[in-house]
Amino acid sequence: MPGPSGKASPQPASRLRLDKWLWQARLFKTRADAAGAIVAGHIRVNGARMSKPGHAVAVDDVLTLPLAGRIGLIRICALGLRRGPSSEARMLYIDLDAAPSPLE
Repeated sequence: MPGPSGKASPQPASRLRLDKWLWQARLFKTRADAAGAIVAGHIRVNGARMSKPGHAVAVDDVLTLPLAGRIGLIRICALGLRRGPSSEARMLYIDLDAAPSPLE
């Protein structure tokens, strides 16, 4: 819905392209790198191998992907509006494979 200026209000979408989300979450340096990993079959969404960068993802989807020399499992917490700083990008997902802290 347009705001007072006549422009659309920036609201998070309910779904977002997989390559764009991976780039916004700073899991890949460029969207082209993210798209290449998807086309190569290295990314899974909810256990299903993806081959199209335009596949739509939503909050609570679980992604399996290569992360820093390991296979990572992450849950999408938010879709985001832009590719912001790394502190903002970390708020978009939860690393389900993260090692527990020594206090736990």
